[in-house]
Amino acid sequence: MTVESIDTLVVGAGQAGVAMSEHLSNQGVPHLVLERHRIAEAWRTRRWDSLVANGPAWHDRFPGLEFDDLDPDAFASKERVAAYFEAYARKINAPIRTGVEVMSVERNTGRPGFTVETSGGVIEANRVVAATGPFQTPVIPPIAPDDEAFTQIHSAEYRNPEQLPEGAVLVVGAGSSGVQIAEELQRAGKRVYLSVGPHDRPPRAYRGRDFCWWLGVLGEWDAEMMRPGTEHVTIAVSGADGGKTIDFRELAHGGMTLVGRTRAFADGKVTFESDLADNLAAGDENYLSKLDAADDYILRNGINLPEEPGARAIPPDPQCVSDPILELDLAEAGITAIVWATGFSVDYRWLKVDAFDDNGRPRHQRGVSSEPGVYFVGLPWLSRRGSSFIWGVWHDARHIADHIATQRKYLAYHAEAQRRVEDDASPRRAVTVE
Repeated sequence: MTVESIDTLVVGAGQAGVAMSEHLSNQGVPHLVLERHRIAEAWRTRRWDSLVANGPAWHDRFPGLEFDDLDPDAFASKERVAAYFEAYARKINAPIRTGVEVMSVERNTGRPGFTVETSGGVIEANRVVAATGPFQTPVIPPIAPDDEAFTQIHSAEYRNPEQLPEGAVLVVGAGSSGVQIAEELQRAGKRVYLSVGPHDRPPRAYRGRDFCWWLGVLGEWDAEMMRPGTEHVTIAVSGADGGKTIDFRELAHGGMTLVGRTRAFADGKVTFESDLADNLAAGDENYLSKLDAADDYILRNGINLPEEPGARAIPPDPQCVSDPILELDLAEAGITAIVWATGFSVDYRWLKVDAFDDNGRPRHQRGVSSEPGVYFVGLPWLSRRGSSFIWGVWHDARHIADHIATQRKYLAYHAEAQRRVEDDASPRRAVTVE
């Protein structure tokens, strides 16, 4: 059996794997990127048809390539994002091998490196970078009803309204995915119930600047840890329709029914927590605090940007907020489908090393694993708030490549020092002088 050898193996050729390849090449590190499908496959097949990037084109990209066919303030379609990463991979001549799945990675015993079993054969690698990202396994909570009378899909499987049967829809989860899907279903003429949990609700833009710009100049992208109590708070923001601020009350005034967090299903009924008004109020507080911080920044720095007093207007509570629904008979409501916009979990079963805590989460410091020679890139909050964004992945990958290059220098010194010792210890040939 032929065994291939490589210094560094990168698993995954999405945005994290492509960024990793660029920085490893810049450091002169021999490497190979394996992708079980196609480059940026998640952007192609794990997103709904109308999805666009949540950040503008000037922001959600790598430094080395612009979206040359888009206005800098436009929001790229999912197809355009996938094409961007393909073009970037060609630009940097990334050594990507597609159609190869990594089955297992195990540390070698008594010798350095790892043995990697793949669908294309065995690879020996000194280092392994897990660049598979955070959106690996769709999570549907255990409260989901075991009832074939309803079509139930995760947001990862949702493509368009025509996919769902006639009737009303319950969308569970009001982060960026849930609210965009709910709004699309409502525009298609469906009766929509949206289950709203705790969330941040930043302005899409304020005083002529996108919220991505505001988070940058305010230093929030570089925050190194979440604020206590915000671990399970989602962000409701959208680039759809040219980008707009999410306002749940406006959605309700337009015909959508808001409910609190989904509690349980039983006997053909669904119950909700009584937290809807509190969740909306907390979202408003987050929204207004961003406006306050922006105004303070403008005043402090003497920047000339137009005032926007209308941005602080909060619509009145619709009836579904002032008189919230706590229990709903699914049949009476005509609900025939449930869309679970409830996030993802990671799946590292293939990575058989001591690099995870008791809950299966990677143990690492800025992507450098507790298991020597194993690295993670592309995860939320890997080093900062911006880590899960396209540009943030690029900067995290550079740090990891620098770490790998430094380790290689230490090993190169050891090899050279060992060679000198062996040369000094070798018998010298006698020289005859006549």
